[in-house]
Amino acid sequence: MEKRQIYLDYNATTPLHPEVKKEIIEKMDVFGNPSSMHSYGRTARENVETARNTIASFIGATPKEIIFVGSGSEANNSVLSLLTCQLKKCNVRGFAKPRIITTSIEHPCILETCECLSVSAIDAEYLKTDEFGKININELEEKLADKPLLVSIMMANNEIGTIQDIKKFAEITHEKGAFFHTDAVQAVGKIPVDVNELGVDFLTLSAHKIYGPKGIGALYVKTGTPFCPLIRGGHQERDRRAGTENTLGIVGFAKAVEMRKIEMEEETERLLKLKTVLKEGIKTNIPDIRFIGHPTESIPGTLNVSFMGVEGEAIMLHLDLAGIAVSTGSACSSGSLGPSHVILATGISEEFANGSIRISMGRETTPEDIEYTIDSFARIIPKLRKISSRY
Repeated sequence: MEKRQIYLDYNATTPLHPEVKKEIIEKMDVFGNPSSMHSYGRTARENVETARNTIASFIGATPKEIIFVGSGSEANNSVLSLLTCQLKKCNVRGFAKPRIITTSIEHPCILETCECLSVSAIDAEYLKTDEFGKININELEEKLADKPLLVSIMMANNEIGTIQDIKKFAEITHEKGAFFHTDAVQAVGKIPVDVNELGVDFLTLSAHKIYGPKGIGALYVKTGTPFCPLIRGGHQERDRRAGTENTLGIVGFAKAVEMRKIEMEEETERLLKLKTVLKEGIKTNIPDIRFIGHPTESIPGTLNVSFMGVEGEAIMLHLDLAGIAVSTGSACSSGSLGPSHVILATGISEEFANGSIRISMGRETTPEDIEYTIDSFARIIPKLRKISSRY
């Protein structure tokens, strides 16, 4: 079998779209500080604000509701800093003290920040999932009875692809007087996202998940919603995020969004077909496997599969030798030991969880890539099982 080079880790990051690369190169001479009043600064400011309009329009927001930040992780940390700001105002809006409700399958930037907040006497409660990674709405309603300040639930999971009913969660959260945030980094640009339809107060998005540059993200903050800056010391972003704006990153982000408007619908249909072929091919050729994530309510290009009796890291390395790039979970936690917290949260056994592989497809994935990947799995898994003491 002829070796190919196949990238199947689009949830970790995406290559720059050719049009994004072109746009960044064209704007490289726009070096002025957007806060400067001279012509160089005004030109940079015009670029930033034009991009802000583009990105806001894509999710149904107004430009003033968009804050540019350095990453999705920074955006999420910024939202959670609201709890720290409210700690000294615990009598505001009838809260005994600031509390957050989140889930057991959030990105580490949410979970680890919640752990840090607990040192400041800020309580965090974690919602469980069912076997498909779906959050139980009844459990949320029960926890809302204790009046949290904030609820944070990701829209689409980065490891298993499961999509949550954010509109319903936001609705019942608001009925109890709390604010609602969703980490939509893996959803925006892959499925339709409209902040007005969802009814959220905060929403996180990131450029490098949609063929834009790394190092630039954005946070939607609904007009009238309290906000506490995470990074202070400057008047940028209407005093909500200090630091000179990443003009080239912002321009590239906007161009990526423009291309998503054009390509997303067709790409979704194509990726769903490829995922079906991949899933059936693995199922037909390899016994003792589990697919993790919701079978239908999932982002189109993500498939997570666990193989009994083998280590995910071993599978990943052997696939890499075959020219295929996949992941064993979130790229942000790839250095951690043990099974993914997301996989374990679905109730799967640790033995199965250890053999979990995330395959995430994108705009450059072809049917030939998928056939080669199926053949590679069919060749590699039996080989690894023969030398495994666990199978």
